[in-house]
Amino acid sequence: MGRGKVTVVGAGNVGATTAQRLVERGYADVVLLDIVEGRAQGKALDLAEAMPLVGPGSRVIATSGYAATAGSDVVVISSGVPRRAGMSLDDLLETNAGVVREVTEKVKVTSPGAVIIVVANPLSAMVTLAHHVSGFPRERVLGMAGVLDSARYRAFIAEELGVSVEDVHGFVLGGRGDAMVALPRYTSVGGVPLPQLLSTERIDAIVARTRRGGQEVLELLRSGTAFYAPAAAIEATVEAVLLDRKRVMPCAVRLEGEYGISDVFLGVLTVLGAGGMERIVEVSLTAEELAAMERSAEVVRQTWAATRALMA
Repeated sequence: MGRGKVTVVGAGNVGATTAQRLVERGYADVVLLDIVEGRAQGKALDLAEAMPLVGPGSRVIATSGYAATAGSDVVVISSGVPRRAGMSLDDLLETNAGVVREVTEKVKVTSPGAVIIVVANPLSAMVTLAHHVSGFPRERVLGMAGVLDSARYRAFIAEELGVSVEDVHGFVLGGRGDAMVALPRYTSVGGVPLPQLLSTERIDAIVARTRRGGQEVLELLRSGTAFYAPAAAIEATVEAVLLDRKRVMPCAVRLEGEYGISDVFLGVLTVLGAGGMERIVEVSLTAEELAAMERSAEVVRQTWAATRALMA
């Protein structure tokens, strides 16, 4: 495959750190876009000045318009605002829905063959909106959350056991926060099933911490949200698509009968390659786990219904 092109929309902490990771990896040209004049340009210049020290990397183009993004292979939508203390869900939905709708409308014109990776929150509603506005097939509209939440889950397990994160394998499905569906019986450490290494009580505590992983960072920072781990998760997802890695990774995709659920974006295991989501890896779930997935799907349906009502 030839050299790819990735556009990152939004030059805040998440977007700029994603651009940094992409530039330093060097496998694609990067366009960093922000509507605030000077924000993308300043961060791109800072990145360019780091290149003599960290390696040649790729080039980064800063812009506040969409002409430079034309023909992108992947577009990451990291623009929008995080939910902060005192902000209602409706406020968050209205603000970010407007941003995601506008960005997607531009992307479908300038990069009609792109894979869209949505990061803006609430994720389930925003990725549904991007799919609705773009008209792209479900394979090319992905929500990035499962990779991040699974990384947090693995990090907390490694910390608990005092082992390398490299030897911890596991994933979470469903939505985010309380809608997350953890599957400890599919989690292993060095090939040993997690339930053989930790008590149910300790596993439940790790799952609970994973559900509020972003909130924990927010409470510690007080005036900011997580961006190192989200950027790493985005870059891993972009790499899987752009380099046709065939990686098995959890992403929010539109279900069409998988797990008995249809017409809703939900986190599931997927195979990611050049076309985006190549297929869903449908794992065997117990009746209790399936019920948790359906509850998660219902939360997503309600959030999407609220979004549509605000947009009407």
